[in-house]
Amino acid sequence: MSSSHPLPISNPMAQTQAQSQATVSAGPSFRAFLTRLSDSVRRLVSRRRPWLELVDRSAFSRPTSLSDATTRIRKNISYFRVNYLTVFGSVLAFSLISHPFSLLTLLLLLAAWLFLYFLRPSDQPLVVLNRTFSNGETLSILVVVSLFVIFLTNVGSLLMSASLIGVGIVCVHGAFRDPEDLFLDDQELPGSGLFSLVSGAASSAAAPNIVSHV
Repeated sequence: MSSSHPLPISNPMAQTQAQSQATVSAGPSFRAFLTRLSDSVRRLVSRRRPWLELVDRSAFSRPTSLSDATTRIRKNISYFRVNYLTVFGSVLAFSLISHPFSLLTLLLLLAAWLFLYFLRPSDQPLVVLNRTFSNGETLSILVVVSLFVIFLTNVGSLLMSASLIGVGIVCVHGAFRDPEDLFLDDQELPGSGLFSLVSGAASSAAAPNIVSHV
């Protein structure tokens, strides 16, 4: 008497349906991410100061000392932080546009982070060549690839040089722009640096996606 044992059968159709469901579920997540990002950018732009006020030639003067220059920079960053952020982003964008390979590399890296980690449902593991990767493994691979791209290629030096140029422009303008004619709120000065507004906007746009993978 022979006993029959069920053999494991792989169902390609089921795998295809699971991948299709993952792709469909990533669509609303991507749209929600774009919506939060656009709302954050809109709130950021609404706090921009008039550009004529930024380049008012009558308001420029030489600082009397290093402490005076530091105070001016701090006050001007508090008042013109969105304008300074725009200048900084423009310098960074111009540097990337003038180096298409670096721009393409960063876009591919950003797309990998978005679609392989942030926008991928946390309950659906990543499957590549029949190999299943957990969230921790996916995060580790993305971190290693990002470090390689940033520090072992020309992309890192390009970003560093563009950032130094942008910060230099902001510091020079802030040191020579006399803030005496500006209406400054003293309670707004602490913790209102140039990048605090950016980090707040970015965290509000990406926080729900980060939490879902923790």
